[in-house]
Amino acid sequence: MSRILHVSSSPRGDASYSNQIAARVVRELQQANPQTTVTVRDLAQDPLPHIDADFVAATRSANGPRTERQRAILAQSDALVDELLAADTIVIAAPMINFGVSTTLKSWFDNIARAGRTFSYSEAGPKGLVTGKRVIVVSASGGIYSGENAAIDFQVPWLRTILSFLGMTDVEVIRIEGTAFGPEAADKALERATAHARDLVGALVAA
Repeated sequence: MSRILHVSSSPRGDASYSNQIAARVVRELQQANPQTTVTVRDLAQDPLPHIDADFVAATRSANGPRTERQRAILAQSDALVDELLAADTIVIAAPMINFGVSTTLKSWFDNIARAGRTFSYSEAGPKGLVTGKRVIVVSASGGIYSGENAAIDFQVPWLRTILSFLGMTDVEVIRIEGTAFGPEAADKALERATAHARDLVGALVAA
């Protein structure tokens, strides 16, 4: 049985370009394998708190959590990590906001980046523990950043870096670019992304 973790982070809901294409990817993967189960983590509808002193105490202190709030924080972080580890495929809908990821998506990564659970340290350096996963990132941006503006794209490179740090190196990116250049440009961007998504799912199913 295949298991998909679908992470969305756009505040625009169904109007979000990243959400539309990510949902299409998940739907087509399900159609190809009806036994697939999907866990949805909607970070816009159910945002995670930013990490704070209690988070650090709960997850990194030698004494562990010592208050009710700290125990709740640890339980939530553990649940998020468990969701991630249980998945075979992770589909991330990531709208670019001010050249980077949304704060909601950043908080998700902050909650799952856990020494001893999703990565480890040794004399050889850090090692990602979240291995054997396939990740599909759907990146939507008002501008175009895959060409000459790549230097100011702090979203996709950051996502690749943090995913790799955690052990996820099989990463495909579907870009939806130039959506701020008018309705026609947005429609064309969606068409290109839809075709990319269709080809990608076809290749994954055939593999």
